[in-house]
Amino acid sequence: MPISIIKPRDVLITVQKMEARGAIETAHRIKQICGQIFRFAVSSGFVERDVTTDLKGALTTVAKSHYAAITEPKQVGELMRAIYGYTGHSYARAALQLAPIVFVRPGELRAAEWKEFDLDGAEWRIPAEKMKMKLDHIVPLSTQAVGILRSLDLVTGHGRYVFPSIRTGERCMSENTVNAALRGMGYNKEMMTGHGFRAMARTILDEVLGERVDLIEHQLAHAVKDPNGRAYNRTAHLPARREMMQRWADYLDKLRDGAEIVPLRATSR
Repeated sequence: MPISIIKPRDVLITVQKMEARGAIETAHRIKQICGQIFRFAVSSGFVERDVTTDLKGALTTVAKSHYAAITEPKQVGELMRAIYGYTGHSYARAALQLAPIVFVRPGELRAAEWKEFDLDGAEWRIPAEKMKMKLDHIVPLSTQAVGILRSLDLVTGHGRYVFPSIRTGERCMSENTVNAALRGMGYNKEMMTGHGFRAMARTILDEVLGERVDLIEHQLAHAVKDPNGRAYNRTAHLPARREMMQRWADYLDKLRDGAEIVPLRATSR
């Protein structure tokens, strides 16, 4: 259909077909994409307005859910052994090894570019446009993370992306790659997800290793405020965060090697 004759009802009928088969998130996402196209058409002079704005509240609300994550140290050790025993594609294997160590968002990991890394300085500086909070973010790199990246540099260092698409180096790795690898290792979506590495780190760093919560939250790139209510800048507590990230990587190595495991502390939260 020519975009100029599409009415709100036309969009609604289309997305309701998705909603009817239970694909509620997909229905919302398609409506959102349609809105982006309409807004582009408005700016280009093809239509007068975005008709999807009339559909607010017309679809079933998406139920909020937490990403599945493994947070028990014993099970984390089993997961780390499975990751290091993974025999799939080298890009996916490196991403799997790096994900629990740096615990950034999956999109930030797969879109990582070599120009963002200073391996000699052991830092990864993610630009604001790639971050959910739209603020620059610094990830201190443990010796383990640097080792993984130096090995990968021999394979993909000639290109733009640290984790390029298997099909073309012009794009980064697919958003499904890490989750697909986890499924291949026997971890279904109710057990562990790529995003779950963040919850894994958040829980164990706090409840087992006793790290400072503000340092953990800052490293997760969450909104952390100073005593005056201002957002901390990206370099805040960087030396302390660097030490924490090294302790975390060392702890994961101990779990993988089957060292003594300290169970989670019981909490009232």
